[in-house]
Amino acid sequence: MERPPGPRSRSPLGLLPEFRKGPNLFFERVAREYGDVVYFRLGVQRTYLVSDPELIRGVLVTDQRRFVKSHALHRLKILLGEGLLTSDGEFHLRQRRLSQPGFHRERLAGYAAAMVRRAVAARERWRDGETVDLHREMMRLTLGIVGETLFSADVEGEAEEIGAALNDILAQFHTLLIPGTQYLGWLPFGSAKVFQRALERLNRTVYRIIGEHRASGADQGDLLSMLLEAVDEETGERMSDRQVRDEAMTLMLAGHETTANALTWSFYLLSQNPECERRLHEEVDGLGGRAPGFEDLPRLGYAEMVLAEAMRLYPPAWSIGRLSPGEYRLGEWTVPAGSVIAMSQWAVHRDARWWPEPERFVPERFAAEEREKRPKFAYFPFGGGTRQCIGERFAWMEGTLVLAAIAQKWRTRLVDGQKVETEARVTLRPRWGMGMKMEERE
Repeated sequence: MERPPGPRSRSPLGLLPEFRKGPNLFFERVAREYGDVVYFRLGVQRTYLVSDPELIRGVLVTDQRRFVKSHALHRLKILLGEGLLTSDGEFHLRQRRLSQPGFHRERLAGYAAAMVRRAVAARERWRDGETVDLHREMMRLTLGIVGETLFSADVEGEAEEIGAALNDILAQFHTLLIPGTQYLGWLPFGSAKVFQRALERLNRTVYRIIGEHRASGADQGDLLSMLLEAVDEETGERMSDRQVRDEAMTLMLAGHETTANALTWSFYLLSQNPECERRLHEEVDGLGGRAPGFEDLPRLGYAEMVLAEAMRLYPPAWSIGRLSPGEYRLGEWTVPAGSVIAMSQWAVHRDARWWPEPERFVPERFAAEEREKRPKFAYFPFGGGTRQCIGERFAWMEGTLVLAAIAQKWRTRLVDGQKVETEARVTLRPRWGMGMKMEERE
């Protein structure tokens, strides 16, 4: 069977060693060198990287039922179990159906006040001229927001421990991509023991929150209460504690991690683009000194554009993979059964065909008239189809309100000597943190 162009390797590991050095950069390089459909091996895995928006639409939307989630996401089951991010088929659709009401518009309106209250509390902690690791600050803030809005729990005080546990787990993510290593997490020595302890630490928080909800017996009006009480209309069944744990773990970790990264990169880019920062400050000053609220979202169009452009350049989810159980026609190529089709937001979002001067930070790209000029899947930070991120509207609202609330009081300035590099694991983090000097606005 004829294969698309792409880099070749005679090594049993294929291109895996190069890929692991910087997966997002590897995807971008091979897409630029070889075209919209590229073939290569990562270990024993046949991989097809797709960068054409219409072909991406086919995989994520039109033909979505022909695919299952890739090996990489299935390996995450050791952490997330059968949550929305890792489950497949009818079970995934059932869990999504049960979780969806927690993200309806009327619920989101109720979450906004907590988001802004915590953002204001965070901005009051800092002092003029102080240097902070803004990534750590955003992780703490967004964890607190997810805990309060979705679980009616105060977990911000546990942010350091939860963050350390998550770091220990994500440090082994690339190792977990190697066949057979999914079982190493249960070995009683070395890094596997660190992994086990980190997982136990995360489980302790999640099961504590579930236990408190069960014990109270009251509907606290949050997502967790809804999950505990939800009954599937087709089966008449409720979720088990294990199923609730898997969904809660997925939403708590995926929800706070991705938004924290998007906000961190937003403030970094603003610090490098004074005119964009000035426009944002002009917009938030239009609120007259009061903190933003849900009703202000239509007035915060530029803040949303800043967030959108930051997620173009630094997409929190930098790649999506789908496994093809059967043969699949991908443009002029036939993809054999058992192959992975990869679609990289990092590579597509920096494609000059859709984004002139792609390395430049230009929030105005997301004005309504500009959006209409591009194919829909030239920009897909939240995926697409029935597996599109269930918390997308939550994330847009949170990111916009937090960005606006902090920009009302602060300018951020990158500290001298701060290295800025990406670390592409499950999400796209700043490898060395993000040291920022905080300058209070007059």
